[in-house]
Amino acid sequence: MRPDLRSRIAGLRAWPGWALLIATAAISYSTAESESLSKSAATDGRFLTSAIRTSARVLPADARQLVLVTTPDWNSTKATLQTFTRAADGWHSATAPAPVVIGRAGAAWGIGLNPPQDGTQKREGDGRSPAGMFSIGTAFGYAAAEKTQWPYAALGADDYCIDVDGSPLYNRIVDAGKVGAAAVAGSTEPMRRDLHSGGDQAYKLGFVIAHNPRGTAGAGSCIFAHLWKSPDSTTAGCTAMAEPVMQTLVAWLRPQDHPVFVLLPAAEYKRLKAAWDLPDLAPR
Repeated sequence: MRPDLRSRIAGLRAWPGWALLIATAAISYSTAESESLSKSAATDGRFLTSAIRTSARVLPADARQLVLVTTPDWNSTKATLQTFTRAADGWHSATAPAPVVIGRAGAAWGIGLNPPQDGTQKREGDGRSPAGMFSIGTAFGYAAAEKTQWPYAALGADDYCIDVDGSPLYNRIVDAGKVGAAAVAGSTEPMRRDLHSGGDQAYKLGFVIAHNPRGTAGAGSCIFAHLWKSPDSTTAGCTAMAEPVMQTLVAWLRPQDHPVFVLLPAAEYKRLKAAWDLPDLAPR
């Protein structure tokens, strides 16, 4: 890894207010591309911007890890997670398929690395998980540290994800102690859910899925991979899984391999597989 990227990642853990999508999402891009990204994150200047790919290629050329979630159809709430690594001879399955759950209303097209698609689009509060290809942002959790090479942020009691449509901090994780109580008023996403939501363990370990990185109003916010309550539970739009599956996944992510997250219904996967350079699905 280039020294400038290594120092940038190390500095994220001490950032006074960490953006929903952190600079690791920009590792797949050149310095020039990174410097041209949107700088409208927050008026106080403390928040990092995130990468949005504008070239015709969907899968970044240097992406060598893939977290893939497939559903039977658009309205399914149960899905299968598979991981793949890419070598010179193509994609190879990395871990055994595992069950996951998604939004209570299924899935809808999100805003990520891929071009816009026809069909139902993800909206704030619709209960759908965003479909498409996305960068992966920081990992997070309740513990002070985790066994991972991926950038990790230990959550504090004042960390909130802003899901208030119209807020200048929409779709960002902020420290209420830094931005003020008024800035997080109305947010339904305290990140330390164990402290604010009756001991909830959902965010004990997870990572950011980079949906709607520029914070387009009403397009959906605070999309994560996190722990499930049970195999029969659903989410408000995230992807949730058993704790051992998440632990293995977070330990597996490597910044130098520029991982991406893909969620697609089966029919869309078949349609887009070749164009998006996706692998054959592993046997279930």
